[in-house]
Amino acid sequence: MKKVLVVETNIQKYAGTNEATGLWLGESAEFLDEVYQQGVDVDFVSPLGGFVPLDPRSMKYIDQAIMNIYLEENFIQNGLIQTKKPAEVNQNDYHAIYFTGGHGVMWDFPDNKELQELALAIYENNGYILSVCHGIAGLLNIKDREGSFLISGKKITGFTKTEEFLAGKMNKVPFFNQTAAEERNAQFKKRRFYKAFALKDGRIITGQNPFSVRAVAKLYLEEVQSCKQF
Repeated sequence: MKKVLVVETNIQKYAGTNEATGLWLGESAEFLDEVYQQGVDVDFVSPLGGFVPLDPRSMKYIDQAIMNIYLEENFIQNGLIQTKKPAEVNQNDYHAIYFTGGHGVMWDFPDNKELQELALAIYENNGYILSVCHGIAGLLNIKDREGSFLISGKKITGFTKTEEFLAGKMNKVPFFNQTAAEERNAQFKKRRFYKAFALKDGRIITGQNPFSVRAVAKLYLEEVQSCKQF
C-alpha cells in the first residue's frame, strides 16, 4: 500500500529576526487525522531532515483531534524529531506528496531541488501533489521535463496577501504567494480570508489557509477512493 509523504519545514525564525516560526501544527496534524481514518499511512520529510520546529502561534489553535495526533509517539519521533532527509526517501513508496505550511517554508521549500524532484517523480507516476497555506511555496519552482513550471496554467491557491496583512507579516515574508504563482502563469484562486477553501486541478490539490487542511485531505481521499488506489 502506497503512502503520503508529508513535507515539513526546518526553519525556526523569520529571516533577519529573532521571531519564532516553524510548522503550523494543525496543517500536519489535521491532515493526518483525516487520512489515518481512511487507513492511509504517511512518512515525514524535511529539507534537512531531523528536527522540525513548531510555530508557537499555531499552539493557540489546538482541538482534541490535533492533540491526539500531537501526542502520538510516531508523530513526535518521526514527524518532529527525526524526519527523513529527501535523499532517504524512495519516491516509489508514495501516491502523494503533501507540503505543509507555517511561514518557515517560504525560506526552505522554494529552492530545494531534492524535494522538487521527489514531487515531480510522484506526480509523473500518476500521484498527487498537495499543499495548504504557505505550503504552496513547495510547488512554485517545480518544473516538468520540458523545463516549464508545473503550476503553469493550473488553478491553485495559498495564503493570500490579505491574510498576510491580517497576520501582521507583510514586511517579514520574502514574497507573496499570489504574486509568485501568477509570475509562473498559474491561475491563483482565493475566497474570503481565513475561510476554508481548497481546489483540485488534475492531480494538484491546494488549500488557501490553515482552515483548509481537512478540505485538502478530503479532496485527495475522494480521488483515492474513486480510483481504488489503496
